[in-house]
Amino acid sequence: MTESDLRTQAEEIHEQFTDQLDIDVDDVEERLDTLVNEYKVPLNEARRSVTNTYLDEAGMDRDQLGGGGGGNEQVEVADVDSPEEWVDMRVTVVELWDPRADAVAQVGLLGDETGTIKFTKWSKSDLPELEEGKSYSLRNVVTDEYQGRFSVKLNRTTTIEELDETIEVGDDSVEVEGALVDIQSGSGLIKRCPEEDCTRVLQNGRCSEHGEVEGEFDLRIKGVLDDGEDVTEVIFDEEATEKLTGITLEEAKEMAMDALDTTVVADEMREDILGRYYRVTGPTFGRYVLADDQERLAGPVDADEVLIKARSI
Repeated sequence: MTESDLRTQAEEIHEQFTDQLDIDVDDVEERLDTLVNEYKVPLNEARRSVTNTYLDEAGMDRDQLGGGGGGNEQVEVADVDSPEEWVDMRVTVVELWDPRADAVAQVGLLGDETGTIKFTKWSKSDLPELEEGKSYSLRNVVTDEYQGRFSVKLNRTTTIEELDETIEVGDDSVEVEGALVDIQSGSGLIKRCPEEDCTRVLQNGRCSEHGEVEGEFDLRIKGVLDDGEDVTEVIFDEEATEKLTGITLEEAKEMAMDALDTTVVADEMREDILGRYYRVTGPTFGRYVLADDQERLAGPVDADEVLIKARSI
């Protein structure tokens, strides 16, 4: 991380609070530098933490922030690769789902030629309804990330304009298959930070941003598929993990409670699925494929060979 990178981030944060707080860019940069270089916090998490600090000082909600004075970048779905960025998009509403919380007005999938992305529109934003199949220009939406999947949030500063043209939607999924040769650490029954808009996995009961918290249980598998030539890292979220292993979240919690140890869940999963052949379909994020669908395939597996490969990764 170069000083110029930190300075750029500091200037962008400073610009968002110039009307509310008497702060200077050097102070913002110093806070970022401490988190990134002293505490080894990833830059995007450091930026979120510093932004939250200034939001508290200003008595502001996050959705009161604008995207900065210089306007937002017009991006395609495939360009969304980090959280907490303010962007503009031209998309089609692919699918709408039933919201699970009163705070959410609409939730579903948006798409363009480069693929699809989840969106959330907050009830308090008081925005017009989006309709399935229609195309829109969305200005001033903020990017987010959960379990390696990026999304966008529509808030009270977002503007929505229906388009006369139709934005074609492409498919960004890939298909991989092979033997599951490794289940990495951080798999099985995990705990996530319960704070609003934070889904970080806890390490020893601590969130990297919010400190010690009472975490919320979740299921996840970080696995490695080997097709004999290449290896592919795959992330299975709670729904995909339940389908893959047959173990539900409630069953996993009961197993951990009986054993007074959460690691028994990953051990049980490993015994059932390690060395089996799978076909996995889903979008890519960095080096990972995010499993939307998976199928167990028939195929002989040498258990000793699988373990040797897993230990060499």
